[in-house]
Amino acid sequence: MLIALGIAAAVFLALLGLRELVVRWLGKRAERTANGLDDLVVSLGRRTQLLVVAVVALYFGSLYITLQPRQERTLHGLAEVAVFLQIALWASVAIDFWLARQRRRMDQDPTSVALAGVLRFVAKLVLWALLLLMALDNLGVNVTALITGLGIGGVAVALALQNVLSDLLASLSIVLDKPFVIGDAITVDTLTGTVESIGLKTTRLRAVSGEQLVFANSDLLKSRIHNWRRLAERRAVLAFGVPQDTSPDAVERIPRVIRALVEGQDLTRFDRAHFKGFGASSLDFEAVYWILTPDYNAFMDRQQAINLGLLRAFEREGIALASAAPTLQMTLPKPDAAAKTS
Repeated sequence: MLIALGIAAAVFLALLGLRELVVRWLGKRAERTANGLDDLVVSLGRRTQLLVVAVVALYFGSLYITLQPRQERTLHGLAEVAVFLQIALWASVAIDFWLARQRRRMDQDPTSVALAGVLRFVAKLVLWALLLLMALDNLGVNVTALITGLGIGGVAVALALQNVLSDLLASLSIVLDKPFVIGDAITVDTLTGTVESIGLKTTRLRAVSGEQLVFANSDLLKSRIHNWRRLAERRAVLAFGVPQDTSPDAVERIPRVIRALVEGQDLTRFDRAHFKGFGASSLDFEAVYWILTPDYNAFMDRQQAINLGLLRAFEREGIALASAAPTLQMTLPKPDAAAKTS
């Protein structure tokens, strides 16, 4: 018995010394190098649990003595559970370490950071589920029947949580397909805001009026999404009319005036300007040009400058803008007044 305890103590001290050697010696070396592997080994050493080391040491010590079958099975099962627990902790550390390194590389892509969080959740869920089944199988539990029962129960849970699962799959679709990323200004139906976060169930926007908008991910993908951040340039349409008695020569000059005004502005590209047709009380024109920046303030500044330039040019040319067609108003006498006059 004393020999068994001595073996257990020796194994415990040896494993503990190995852990301290890895953490201290390799930890100092890891601070001086940019290699990620030694950082991972140090992290694994720090997450090695003393309780697990003690259980493994007792198991090796018990091999020297003869135990009753029940005691042997209990100690063997306890050692297996401890080993599987330690493997799960090490695997969790490895997942966190890899995702942390990927997150540092994805600082310019916030959506990929959101994807990393989703993958971390899914990976750890699958990891712990598999290790739990393996541990139960080694303990003699009928895992096949358990998996069958879990499958039937999983179908029932999936039916009950189909909206949650739909939102979860939609979040994966968003972060993989990237119709928008964090920081994009988008319009969903009639609501406009800036994307603040992409979660497992909801996506949150900050509206232009200040309030927070919350969308279920599945509903969001069913909507028509306008991503304004990916707008490369803005299209402007200038439509107006002049009186029908404007001379043909003046009508012919108007498209050239508009073109000169557009080309005189920076960050603009002229498309077309035409005498489009005859209105009810005007000669109608339509011009199209592009502002070569997505900035809305720059778009409005150029549009305002072109509109003011057109007004000044018309003033010099003696051309007027058509006014709205006058409405004919008729005032009928009141019934009692009509009766008196009769």
